[in-house]
Amino acid sequence: MAAKKKPVAKKAPAKKAPAKKVVAAAPVKKLTAVKEKFTKTQLVNELVEKTELSKKEVASVLDELGDIIERHVKKRAVGEFTLPGLLKIKTVKKPAAKARKNVPNPFKPGELMDVAAKPASTKVKVLPLKKLKDMVL
Repeated sequence: MAAKKKPVAKKAPAKKAPAKKVVAAAPVKKLTAVKEKFTKTQLVNELVEKTELSKKEVASVLDELGDIIERHVKKRAVGEFTLPGLLKIKTVKKPAAKARKNVPNPFKPGELMDVAAKPASTKVKVLPLKKLKDMVL
């Protein structure tokens, strides 16, 4: 008996990869230097012009940002807030310092002084992040 031939499976034609779209680099914004610092009203007005949001919306965003930062840094909170790319705000707990007597006075050599006790406190530290540092350069 003659062996039957298996039907040959046809391969589907190879799909061509879609042509990659050439994406032009976004035009670099020409930013002008500000000669005097903005007040809150000037800042809100500038954001209104640039974002096409209403004045009320921009003001509420700034107020809410302040509330979010407060919730991050207040007592018994995480103690750290990051505004991505720009800055990091964190709290640093300073322990109490005891009073010291007969400490050399750094401003008048040879004289002794007393240093008062200081209670424990919490300080706020604001650190610039890479994007903010690059803006200055």
